[in-house]
Amino acid sequence: MITDCTALILAGGDSSRMGQDKAALLLDGRTLLQRVTSTMQDVFPKVIVSVRQPRAEVLLPQVCDAEADGGPLAGLVAGLAQVETPWMFAVACDMPFIQPVVIERMADLRGEHQAVVPLIGAHPQPLFAFYAKAALDTMREMQAAGEKRVRAVLKQLDVRYVNEAALRDYDPQFRSFFDLDTPQDFKAAQELK
Repeated sequence: MITDCTALILAGGDSSRMGQDKAALLLDGRTLLQRVTSTMQDVFPKVIVSVRQPRAEVLLPQVCDAEADGGPLAGLVAGLAQVETPWMFAVACDMPFIQPVVIERMADLRGEHQAVVPLIGAHPQPLFAFYAKAALDTMREMQAAGEKRVRAVLKQLDVRYVNEAALRDYDPQFRSFFDLDTPQDFKAAQELK
């Protein structure tokens, strides 16, 4: 257990490319949200869910985005504002193959940084990342200035980027970072399970 951190599952997206609510998609008899929740509960003592509006089917504590169309940044800000731990691990609800050991490896790299973000295929993965409570003010300021892109906010934080080489031993195929954005992705996930 990573006791100084709360997990935030982002489940407030509009799922426009999928065409239906991704959190509710069934994979191996469980919704994507249930799969990610189960994994997060194995790693963190407290798990909360970021939603655009309250979801009756979610039994975990929920935090609602203050900004209706604020994108993932609104969810991160709302989550960081609510957590009582010095760290928050943010993860999208559409990542069904997360390996807890990858999260544990990333936790070891936090140090005094404001965020720990993997680089997969040279692309930052800000929705599978650690954020320090100390990053909240900067994130709020950028949000107030109209920024909605998490990657833009990362440029203003002290980020420890973790490259593929540092994670390959823990998840050789990087399945932890497989996210389901489209019906084709969902079909591929059904074949992977």
